[in-house]
Amino acid sequence: MNKYIIILVMAMLPLFGFSQEKVEGVVLDSEGANALGLSGASVYWQDSQTGVVTNFDGEFSIPYTKEFNTLIISYIGFQSDTLTINEPKTIRIALKSSNELDEVVVQQKRDAIQKTYFSPQNVITVNSDELLKAACCNLAESFETNPAIDVNLSDGLTGTKQIEMLGLTSPYLLITQENIPMVRGASQAYGLTFTPGTWIESIQITKGAGSVVNGYESISGQINTELVKPLTDKAVFVNGYANQNGRYELNTHFNRKLTDKWSTGLYIHGNKRTQKEDNNNDGFLDAPLANQLNVMNRWQYQDVEKGWVSFFNVRFLNDEKQVGQVDFNPDTDKFTTNAWGSEIDTRRFDTSLKLGYVFPELPFQSLGFQTSYSLHKQDSYFGFRTYDINHESLYSNLIFNSIIGDTRNKFKTGITFAYDGYDEMVSSTDYSRVDRSVGAFMEYSYENLEKVSLTAGLRVDNHNRLGTFVTPRFHIRYTPWENGSLRGSFGRGKRAANIFAENQQLFGSARTINIASTDGEVYGLEPEDAWNYGVSFLQGFNFLNKKGDITLDYYITDFKNQVVVDWENPQEVSFYNLDGDSSAKSFQVEMNYELLSRLNLRTSYKFYDVSTDYNSGNLQKPLLAQHRFFVNLGYETEAKENGSQWKFDYTLHRVGEKRLPDTTSSPEQYRLGEYSSPYSLMNAQITKVFSKNVEVYLGGENLSEVQQDNPVLGANDPFGPNFDTTIVFAPIMGRMFYAGFRFKI
Repeated sequence: MNKYIIILVMAMLPLFGFSQEKVEGVVLDSEGANALGLSGASVYWQDSQTGVVTNFDGEFSIPYTKEFNTLIISYIGFQSDTLTINEPKTIRIALKSSNELDEVVVQQKRDAIQKTYFSPQNVITVNSDELLKAACCNLAESFETNPAIDVNLSDGLTGTKQIEMLGLTSPYLLITQENIPMVRGASQAYGLTFTPGTWIESIQITKGAGSVVNGYESISGQINTELVKPLTDKAVFVNGYANQNGRYELNTHFNRKLTDKWSTGLYIHGNKRTQKEDNNNDGFLDAPLANQLNVMNRWQYQDVEKGWVSFFNVRFLNDEKQVGQVDFNPDTDKFTTNAWGSEIDTRRFDTSLKLGYVFPELPFQSLGFQTSYSLHKQDSYFGFRTYDINHESLYSNLIFNSIIGDTRNKFKTGITFAYDGYDEMVSSTDYSRVDRSVGAFMEYSYENLEKVSLTAGLRVDNHNRLGTFVTPRFHIRYTPWENGSLRGSFGRGKRAANIFAENQQLFGSARTINIASTDGEVYGLEPEDAWNYGVSFLQGFNFLNKKGDITLDYYITDFKNQVVVDWENPQEVSFYNLDGDSSAKSFQVEMNYELLSRLNLRTSYKFYDVSTDYNSGNLQKPLLAQHRFFVNLGYETEAKENGSQWKFDYTLHRVGEKRLPDTTSSPEQYRLGEYSSPYSLMNAQITKVFSKNVEVYLGGENLSEVQQDNPVLGANDPFGPNFDTTIVFAPIMGRMFYAGFRFKI
């Protein structure tokens, strides 16, 4: 590890002290004293690869060369502006809203999925247009049209979607909400379903090692969710959804600008399912009976002139699920052999604060503070097994941003504090513990948009159970030729595995639980420790006057230690520390291309080689398809003056065979094959936009009606030794149709 630190230091030394001519400025939403900075506006030199995106306050800094003199500023919903720049200067530009124009304005629509040529990190931004291509009822269901993330069912009972990236499940991802850790600990199994889709403004997916600013737990990547802002969201938004299987949802947003600086929003989400579905006639519900109420109040403060910006959130959630046999009645059958059933009741309170200050005389220098508190309580039982967990979490992060010499050389430094208190009961066994950590980090960035950009970070943390450890991360981007971007990265991640919260599907089985080690600090196990290495190449092209791009990714995650979850004995699930090798290798090729005007194609192929040394030998990861093929076609008619148009979307997932856990020791009627069969999964949606205020949509999922025949092994004897709902390799629900509407003012 020391040699990597030396390499980083040597790489950074020659970069200090350079000066560079540049154009700096701020992009605003209007003229006048009440103007606000536009975050995410594009600023670029015409006919060049040199471009930047404005920061949260609408500020930018772009290198100046005499080769280019036409600067273009664009932002969706506003008229693009073009400036002639003949010398380095500071500018202030106010864009005019497109709905204020009397004449017709022709402007390019922002891509629903954006890839940057300039960032050292391999980041994919998914905006709200992409999320609307599917029903997107919650965060777990937001990735169906995105090839970067794989979505699978976690078990045969709860209908919970589990996401994977680079061949690894979500515990190896750092999942944040506005860069504050959110889905972790007790919320790992169901937390993705606790963020309604309409609350999401955009999602940033980072492949490989993330930034040291956000912590040490990221191993295979990071998923960050940006929520809608009270200032920019619609004043009133209502979304209704219903499907043929009895799932109903309602989302309402109410936003108001109170003063020039204060805005607030109230967001209410409710969903309910009371209809019992058992299409495969195994006596078990294909989807849970469910009831969720989710309420969030969000406050936004922004004072551009004085440099202050702040967000404050407070949220309460109540989520109830009932799963098991169709005839199960909790009032009469709980903890009896009348019928097998389960209830999972979750109550969650969380609040967060983000406070930022930009020094008025030094716009490149800022100070930020993030803090959050959450209390997560889950009471649940599965047959005769009980699982209760209370998780109290406190997180704080202080960040200082500035430059070294000029704006090409930037750095971030700060300190992090985290506290996690777990009260965890598995039947009658108490696994309660307290985790505390404090850390410091430093991240240096060099930006030369024409050729090279890099980010090098280092953090040191002290954890009461993981000890004191160093986490280095490094990202570099090189532009070999026009519209080409070559990236490389490596980094370390470390985490304490919450074996029960992350593997709750085990409770829906007759398997005994075996923890094979007792020497470690967490459940008797040592923490997980891994290095991630990756390379990615993005090439834009123009074919037949239509734009497109192709991306090649290859990533390796090499575990130095791992908590192995061993399902190879059908009578038990074992947890033990890795003794040998474990790695996840991921290759992906993806192409995006505009086939015809407003008809876009997105396609990809992925290959995974994920193997681990189990006690029984080296095996491929179970229930993971080594080969996956993806196609998405999207078409939109030309929007009329009132906003009226049609939108069509079609997605195909081709999922290869999956290795199944060993069942050869089970009685013959409960044995499965060595591999599952490949299958194709098709989804489609049609949206009719009547105006800028009203739209309706109709869609279908699993149109090919693929269904696993036996998602519940031993369904005829749920209290017997061969009952198992954990081996799910294909959809359980058959073809499903849904409809909904969106109303906004």
